[in-house]
Amino acid sequence: MTSDLAVPANRPAASDVVVIGAGAFGSWTAHHLSNAGARVALVDAYGPGNSRSSSGDESRILRCGYGAAAAYSRFARRSRELWRELEARHDAGLPLWHQCGVLWTSSTEDPYLAQTLATLTNGPYAAQVLDRASLNSRYPPFETGDVVRALLEPDAGVLMARRSIQALAAEVSKQGVDLVRAEAVAPSTAGRMTALRLADGSELPADRFVFACGAWLPTVFPELLGQKITPTRQVVMYFGTPPGDERFTGSRLPAWIDFGTGMYALPDLEGRGVKLGIDTHGARFDPNTGERTLDGESLRAARGWLRVRIPGLADAPLIESRVCQYENTSTGDFLIDRHPDHKNVWIVGGGSGHGFKYGPAVGEYVAHMIATNTDPDVRFSLATKGTVASRVIY
Repeated sequence: MTSDLAVPANRPAASDVVVIGAGAFGSWTAHHLSNAGARVALVDAYGPGNSRSSSGDESRILRCGYGAAAAYSRFARRSRELWRELEARHDAGLPLWHQCGVLWTSSTEDPYLAQTLATLTNGPYAAQVLDRASLNSRYPPFETGDVVRALLEPDAGVLMARRSIQALAAEVSKQGVDLVRAEAVAPSTAGRMTALRLADGSELPADRFVFACGAWLPTVFPELLGQKITPTRQVVMYFGTPPGDERFTGSRLPAWIDFGTGMYALPDLEGRGVKLGIDTHGARFDPNTGERTLDGESLRAARGWLRVRIPGLADAPLIESRVCQYENTSTGDFLIDRHPDHKNVWIVGGGSGHGFKYGPAVGEYVAHMIATNTDPDVRFSLATKGTVASRVIY
């Protein structure tokens, strides 16, 4: 492909594929495309692992349990393999992965946990059912007296999110992917897209384009996605552990999904404190302009949960907090499909609060579809995305 466009000297004259968004989905898509021999440019307005992105912050849970949705379990298992391979290639001396396990608990006989157990035990996954005595003996800091069902994924754990994305970005740059820090502009006319226009007026020509820009997707494509992807404000908090106390570290405790309460917790990893997240969807949020300060309601909810579930941290000091965002589809299913008006444009997003772990497998899936010109699974298609929230994948 040739072009008469004037392109800055540090950018290639043309790419096979331009990927917009250097988060988990976009960076892994660029990685797989580059490995397949494509010339790739990876564009992000703020850079890989930035604090505005859904791939920012320090850590993310990786689990394979997804109710009856076996396809997501397979994707998670494949992603874990690829994250571990990235860690093996990573030579900075800091881990990308902590295999501390993931504990699921519920105070009711919730069918989702029963479905999760069935999926895991019927597949190539490690899963252990724990009774109350086992919970008490293994995890003394946890208060689980009302728990009626508990499931442990011992091979699951926690990814160091920001570090992992920055390690991947450094790797793809060495592979020859062109990393461009710039704001992308949405295509203005229908038909085949020939170049990505940037806010500074320059353009990046290519044959194909992948918009994997997370919470920015409804802004980039307002008419198409403005009502089908909803960015929401989500809060995580880090609580300090007592000096010299190792009871709360990842060598002693798993990550914990307290099903039914809307809360999840990660053990103290690398001295950052116990992380507590609120999974309940917050208010609609603008990733560019939204203030990322902790609100009192979230802090009160977190302390209330700690008082009940981890009483040893009931009065622990808050040492850090973060505000990120989910980019929710109506069901929680990913959105992976061609743009209906631009057949050489792919949209990849809808992480819906659980997408980070899936970056490697989603990138592999998208790269394969681009290479073979095939259509996605119908559950990922634009046609299945509604405007009324009814989350079934979480």
